[in-house]
Amino acid sequence: MKKKLALALILVLVLTLTAAAAPSASARQDVTITWWHINTNEPEGAYWEQVANDYMAMNPDVNIEITVLENDAFKQRLVTVMQAGDPPDLFQSWGGGVLWEFVEAGMCRDISDELDGDWYDSFSTPAAVELFAYDGGYYGVPWTWGAVGMFYNKALFEEAGLDPDDTPETWDELLETVQVLKDAGITPIALGEGEKWPGHFWWVYLAIRLGGEEAFLDAYNRDGSFADEPFVLAGEYLQELVELEPFPEGFIGLNYGDQAGMMGDGRAAMELMGHWAPGAQAALSESGGIGDDLGWFPFPAIPEGEGNPDDVLGGGDGFAVGINAPDEAIEFLQYITSVEVQRAAAEIWVVPTVEGADEVLANDPIMAQVLEARNEAPYFQLYYDQFLPPAVADAVLDSVQALFAGEMSPEDVAMMIEDEAFFTLE
Repeated sequence: MKKKLALALILVLVLTLTAAAAPSASARQDVTITWWHINTNEPEGAYWEQVANDYMAMNPDVNIEITVLENDAFKQRLVTVMQAGDPPDLFQSWGGGVLWEFVEAGMCRDISDELDGDWYDSFSTPAAVELFAYDGGYYGVPWTWGAVGMFYNKALFEEAGLDPDDTPETWDELLETVQVLKDAGITPIALGEGEKWPGHFWWVYLAIRLGGEEAFLDAYNRDGSFADEPFVLAGEYLQELVELEPFPEGFIGLNYGDQAGMMGDGRAAMELMGHWAPGAQAALSESGGIGDDLGWFPFPAIPEGEGNPDDVLGGGDGFAVGINAPDEAIEFLQYITSVEVQRAAAEIWVVPTVEGADEVLANDPIMAQVLEARNEAPYFQLYYDQFLPPAVADAVLDSVQALFAGEMSPEDVAMMIEDEAFFTLE
């Protein structure tokens, strides 16, 4: 009841603060905006519905039709409507290669003119905005942008005899922590690898630590290869972890909901995940999360690697614009990326991208750490399954899952990715 009341108060605040800035509805014809997103959990879903309702109340000539889909279903259906030449006016996007393919297919609207100036300058993370740019145009904007890191259960660390304030700083220390937790009868790491993307975070982070920015850019720009040493070593380091059997039984068949639920119910000690993890753990567990027992630390360093230990894997959600979107869709997009709306969302689950909204996170120790890691990263790597073209991304996801399952060697993983990159990126 308290959560519902707090959400209601936040949404009333959004309506009050933004009413004066709402676009005028005078002298305009009625228009419908189609908007797709993947926030199926609460309170996120209710939040977005209320934001749309507030906007429609201020703009009675605008009707917003929302379609909410689970992540994988969203991606599949989006491809279908793109192929049919009928994209939504606004749709969830992570930028990078997937969006760029839609742009090349002529399915996205260039919003460069609208974005230029105050709107662009309002974003605190220009690098995130640039992921929605392609060949001189801009086709969307970021909504939330955070860092992937290690969430952990302080109580389980203490139960295993570990100091919850002395978290692993290097890869070797992480492996030692895994063994201590196993010896105490505690599942060290929650992972639902049935959906593939959660596990690819491990391999990509290892590649970042071992090869740094140069290795990835060389491979992507074809000055190097995804079969180069850092990518093979990433598989070898990951294989070392897999051989410790730190994951729950049957993890290859579990999904992300299972993974988040395990953390939220206190049935695993660690989870490598993005900034949305606390909300997902609370929503997808029976207990509603572990509260103050939840902590966060950066992905461990590899001293012998070429990457900077402060480099970050991450990304976030944004919204791209379909080719047939009316001007009113752009106005609505400006509204939902306003500082007032972002502040309200930061109270619930968002690491904001707009200047002045991140102050809301000052009293949340975990989100403050995530924000610091994001802002201070010398190199910020977008998730491979979003940055890379879909065919290469699928090769990453499939091969890394096979490594987790013991069906492929580190060398085979790297070569499978490189084989696809050779035909796709050359």
